Amino acid sequence: MNIRQQFVQTKLIQQIVNNALKVFKQTEAKGCLSLRFTENTELKSLIIASTSLGSVEKTTENNSLVGLKLYKVSSQKEIKIKMKNDRTQCYICDVCQLPDGTIILADYHNMRIKRLDMNCNIKDCLDLESKSRGICCTGNTEVAVKLNNNEVWFISVGNSLSKVRDISVIGGGNWGMTYCAGELWVSDGNGVNVYNMTGTFMKSVSNNVNGQCKIKSTAQQMAVSGDTVIVADYSDGAVCLNRDGTVKRELRDKRLDATRGVCVANDGTVFISGYYSNNIMMFDRDGKCLGELVGKDAGLVNPISLLYDDNRNCLIVACWPDKIIVYNT
Repeated sequence: MNIRQQFVQTKLIQQIVNNALKVFKQTEAKGCLSLRFTENTELKSLIIASTSLGSVEKTTENNSLVGLKLYKVSSQKEIKIKMKNDRTQCYICDVCQLPDGTIILADYHNMRIKRLDMNCNIKDCLDLESKSRGICCTGNTEVAVKLNNNEVWFISVGNSLSKVRDISVIGGGNWGMTYCAGELWVSDGNGVNVYNMTGTFMKSVSNNVNGQCKIKSTAQQMAVSGDTVIVADYSDGAVCLNRDGTVKRELRDKRLDATRGVCVANDGTVFISGYYSNNIMMFDRDGKCLGELVGKDAGLVNPISLLYDDNRNCLIVACWPDKIIVYNT
């Protein structure tokens, strides 16, 4: 700067300093509060480890424009899902669906996941290192599989099925896992633990907090509707949890016994199956019981896991042993 510019800038700066001193004296006269900021040293590593800033998902929960469908079984088909080289009888502990309609089964006894074709016949499979306890869709072409050895495998679903990576969790030997808004909800027997996609523990949802019963027995299959996680709890229904773990509502009916399977249709209708009651009940998005879709006199035996396919308007029920039943609605 030249001398004139320096003179002007000095005067301006001096005025700012005088104003600051004035504010300081006024504050000092009133007393001041001391604040200290401590840096979160883990933040940098978490950001570096993250694969994305977040995710965008379409939901229909509480959407007044979506009307409830009246569900009724119009026909049914039984499909055998045992492969020639399976070691033993199939026990399909969980089932999930990709956005393109692809359905993946988790076969506990045979330590495999199995992909179905559009006719619900086995297309191919991937062998696992341990027995599976849950499966959920985590992306357009990716699923996560919870294993008995306390690992979660992330599987790419393309021309073939292949493992991409894995993380460690607690409670791998318990049934149930789902994916909600970038988080994995994983059953640990006493409740549900929540992890981010890099395996960092986020929070725990106990089965009883401050006297509030959340999960009556043990978590089984889980489903997601909007920001609500629905947990079948091996009793007379399921509990609906907010993302912070608080109870939103409960779905209960005495006609259900040992609830294991749960799924949600696009209109918010929830289907819950009883393993010993051999039936499937329906609930609306407000928690009202809509009655039985499949009664115990319909020949259904030991339903384990459920999936509603909105594209084909059918409910897929995995039963013990060796079969799935497709109920067209």
